[in-house]
Amino acid sequence: QVQLVESGGGLVQPGGSLRLSCAVSGLSLADHTIGWFRQAPGKEREGVSCISSYDGSLYYKDSVKGRFTISRNDALNTVYLQMNGLKPEDTAVYYCAAERIGSSTCHINGIVYWGEGTLVTVSS
Repeated sequence: QVQLVESGGGLVQPGGSLRLSCAVSGLSLADHTIGWFRQAPGKEREGVSCISSYDGSLYYKDSVKGRFTISRNDALNTVYLQMNGLKPEDTAVYYCAAERIGSSTCHINGIVYWGEGTLVTVSS
């Protein structure tokens, strides 16, 4: 049974930092591109950052480049998202997700497994 369990969300002031973790079980990070998506109230779910299963290449949404960093620990089967310089517009539920084997698009159309999500609120 595949499980993706997120942790690390919370309330942070603008300019602050959070690190999200995604503990993955039931599938191998070597076979599936893993990423972070987010959904703000009234908006569509969007890809934020992904790490390719093929070559480890990284994708970042333009608005988070230079502020967010994705990484993974294959030994722990865990993926992280370090978020620095947080802005109020980063407020959303953040989801960890795995793409189907053979897909590396960082788009919701490629996702076959989702976590339950963790809420990130950036507010003073």
